Amino acid sequence: MDNTQIKTNKAPAAIGPYSQGVKGGNIIFTSGQLPIVPETGELISDDIKRATKQSMENVKAILTEAGATLEDVVKVTIFIKDMGEFALVNEVYGEYFNEHKPARSCIEVSKLPKDGKIEIEAIAII
Repeated sequence: MDNTQIKTNKAPAAIGPYSQGVKGGNIIFTSGQLPIVPETGELISDDIKRATKQSMENVKAILTEAGATLEDVVKVTIFIKDMGEFALVNEVYGEYFNEHKPARSCIEVSKLPKDGKIEIEAIAII
């Protein structure tokens, strides 16, 4: 199987030795997306809803670059620093996945890169 790195300027550049995503055959794996605005490099850390939206937009941009849509997503993993904000995260997440509902895990973690509040990754099949 041929693995292709996915790269787009519509999502933040990788901040380490990894790619924004990888396409292996008909499966797309996005790396975890912090709420970084690609155009400015700003990390959104003041509002979990804005942060969730930006992380989702970053995931969406990587999927688009690979020829997929959110409708192709089969699994999402969300890492959040405060499970007390889960309802707010879920509210924004539901705007992206309403009829189509992929499998999902949500995990509270003690720390994320750049001290982010949220990181989201996805797996899609096209």
